[in-house]
Amino acid sequence: MANMQDLLSALDVFSRAPDKASIERANSWLQDFQHSPEAWSTCDVLLRSPDAPVPAKIFAAQTFRTKVTYDLNQMTPENVLALRDTLLGALETYHAGPRTIIVQLSLAIAGLALQLPSWENPVQSLIDSFGRNPAMVPTLLEFLTLLPEEINSNTRIPISDKDFRIRADQLLTTNADRVLELLALYINASGVTSAVQTQVFNCLYSWLAAGEIGVANLAETPLFSYAFEALNSDELFDAAVDVICQIIHETQEIDENMPVIQLIVPRVIGLRGQLAKDHDDPEKIKGYTRIFSEAGETYRALLLQHTETFFPIVEAIGECSAYPDLDIVPITFPFWMRLAQNIGKRPSISPLFIEAYKSLVTVIIKHLHFPPDTTPLTGQEAENFRSFRHVMGDTLKDCCFVLRTETCLLAAYQLVANALARGPDVSWQDIEAPLFAMRSMGAEIDPEDNNAVPKIIDLIPSLPDHPRIRYAALLIISRYTEWINAHPDYIPFQLQYISAGFDNADTEVVAAAGQALKYMCQDCKQHLTDFLPTLHTFLTTTGPKLIQDDRRQVYEAIAYVISAMPMNRAAESLKMFSLDILAQVHAIATKPTPPTKAEAEEVGNGLENLEVMLHVIQGYGEDLPPACQSTCQEAWLVFDNFLANHGLNYDLAERSTRVLRRGVDLFGRSALPIAPSVVSRMSQAFEATAYPSFLWIAGKIIGRFGNERDPNLQVALRDIFERSTTKVAALLSVKAPREIPDVLEDYIQMLLQYTTLAEEVLFASPAFPVAFRCAMAGLTVVHSDIVFAALDLFRSILTHDCMEPITASSPPKFAIYSAAIRDAMDKEGLQFVACILNGLVGDFPEDSNAIVVSIFRALVYVWSTQLVVWLPAVLEQLPPTSVPNEAKAQFLREVTTAINTRQYDKVKYAVLTFDRASKKARDRRRNGVM
Repeated sequence: MANMQDLLSALDVFSRAPDKASIERANSWLQDFQHSPEAWSTCDVLLRSPDAPVPAKIFAAQTFRTKVTYDLNQMTPENVLALRDTLLGALETYHAGPRTIIVQLSLAIAGLALQLPSWENPVQSLIDSFGRNPAMVPTLLEFLTLLPEEINSNTRIPISDKDFRIRADQLLTTNADRVLELLALYINASGVTSAVQTQVFNCLYSWLAAGEIGVANLAETPLFSYAFEALNSDELFDAAVDVICQIIHETQEIDENMPVIQLIVPRVIGLRGQLAKDHDDPEKIKGYTRIFSEAGETYRALLLQHTETFFPIVEAIGECSAYPDLDIVPITFPFWMRLAQNIGKRPSISPLFIEAYKSLVTVIIKHLHFPPDTTPLTGQEAENFRSFRHVMGDTLKDCCFVLRTETCLLAAYQLVANALARGPDVSWQDIEAPLFAMRSMGAEIDPEDNNAVPKIIDLIPSLPDHPRIRYAALLIISRYTEWINAHPDYIPFQLQYISAGFDNADTEVVAAAGQALKYMCQDCKQHLTDFLPTLHTFLTTTGPKLIQDDRRQVYEAIAYVISAMPMNRAAESLKMFSLDILAQVHAIATKPTPPTKAEAEEVGNGLENLEVMLHVIQGYGEDLPPACQSTCQEAWLVFDNFLANHGLNYDLAERSTRVLRRGVDLFGRSALPIAPSVVSRMSQAFEATAYPSFLWIAGKIIGRFGNERDPNLQVALRDIFERSTTKVAALLSVKAPREIPDVLEDYIQMLLQYTTLAEEVLFASPAFPVAFRCAMAGLTVVHSDIVFAALDLFRSILTHDCMEPITASSPPKFAIYSAAIRDAMDKEGLQFVACILNGLVGDFPEDSNAIVVSIFRALVYVWSTQLVVWLPAVLEQLPPTSVPNEAKAQFLREVTTAINTRQYDKVKYAVLTFDRASKKARDRRRNGVM
């Protein structure tokens, strides 16, 4: 390893960030340094040097922490004890800061203590060394605070579960009483500062959260009462809130902790008066809200058993819920939700809870109000408020669980009625907020309700024609469509109201109308079949005025109605709507001049609308209705001509293939006669454009018809395989795999279909070796779907039945297939193994190990001789930062042993051990430098 000056230079480059390449080189150098044995002594020198820059000292402290975690095995037992003394000395030297150094050294000492059982009592040792020196007390408290967190969270420290349990018990449990005694001593010690008291509370919180200090023991010390008293101090308030919440949380076992709970609850209830006193201080209110909500959640059982005694906590939480700061209000929501779950299961509910949830409904609806028009929300504020409204809507559902939905709906209804009664001067916000509440509770309504919902539905016509109000009303309709389905007499008016929404100048109102129509048609489809001509007329007249998103929703809605019709009638109806769109496509296809941008966009929208209709309707089964007997061929002629003339337009190609995909689903086996022509067109189109959608649709057709023995289809499948392989190879000769991920994904997915449904085309083709090379490119792309597809493909190829020993009963062509696979692997094996191992230690997805194991098992089974030749060269080029050299050597030994002993299954353990070593190295890289 280079000298100190090299280290300082690398740190300087890393901190100054002159350019990305330099930073990466410096980062790599620093990671290598951290892994080296000489890093121990170099960092010791850095920390001892008064002239070393602070960033270098911080790096040295971080390096000690990293090496204690990963590299303690580099030291002899004698040196480990010396290291302990070095770290303790450095901690004493830097007791005044910087804090980053104190934290890193404390973490290093904690990690060392866990791995050094010969250090009998590290906690007592530090207390003895630092605890009597006021200047060192803050450093001691920092260490004691970090110790439980580090022991319980740093899973990277190499120690067995048994040894961990023993040592953790020695470090924490054995010392819990001593630490509690020390904290109690410090909290009110002579001359203690608020900063030290805050550290005391932070330390107490850490040991409480770790489950080491019991609340019963804590209650017997001055710390317990002082935590509540500290709420009166601005400096200690936040730390005291954390401790109190944790104390409450630790009393979850009610029966075991009843004596302490009896001490806690009066103090918590006594805080209620602070809500009024500190009303203008949101941070204080937030702290009290946390305490009340924690108490409410923890003591829910007591709330139900002794309601009158504990109900002041509920009242306090209700006050917090009503606080105007919407960053504070949601802290209370988990309490209301969990309490509702408990109450809703009880045969009777206390009137106190009924009133609490009724008040909560009113409070939530008040919070739902948009601000006055004079101070509107803008930008991110508006987006945050809209998102939060939906969270509040969930709390309204909790209220429904307690009060029953009808009660909550009537409460919201009454607020609207009261607002309307005030006349034209009423603000739209006063009407919109309860309407939003009605919408939020829509999922909870009873389809058989004949009290609340009819009132709401009958109220809608009298609502002011304000865009925000109409928007809310339309979304109520979209949520109440299941109820409307049970009450079909309401359908005509609702359709009229929805239709009027499409004429609104506000785009959000139009979108809401589209959503309402979609859900109306989806849930009430059997009642709407007679309205289909009206909907067709609506599309003809109003449809062209709508933006595409809204028009698509209308087509989707119509498709739901069609799906409810008898087959013959449904086919006729679908044909009616489809012909309108196909006429557009045909007009563009036969136009002698290229389409304008507007024409291309319009026909693309039409194709999108047709796709969404086909997606909803899906199919008619194996026997097509008479209206569809010739439709498949006729529609394909239109698309074939369209793609021949306009397949170079990427957007139109995408839209066309998506419609074709749905068309194959719709027509099923009836699409077989056109399948060869479709595949042929996809082959030509991909060769001309390299658009991946053409391979995608080809893969779908292979997946559906690949088993068919139709000679024309087999010719077409061979043609697209060979031509697309040539095209992909040409693309890869001029572009990196990461530049064409979509092409690689759809190409590999198509090849996967060949392995199971058209293996003769795949393996017997002279293009197979080229396809093998092209698919290997998929292993190098940082894209999970592509990597998984490529791994699946190679597993299918290398474990194909033809790779088993050929016998008299083997299919005749297996010998040809096997020879093709062996020849490809013989040529590409070195690079293939490099791709697999580079991916395994690099960017392969976490759960790809099982496939890699299957691939390696096939390699050691069939290519054992070649594999022992390939592996050393591949392993040599893997950087030590990705996987340590000792792990490479172990992997090579284990694979070689598995081959020599013919215990091929043992390669699984070799791969998994190798993977674990690489993950550990990756984790080290992630945490190693600054």
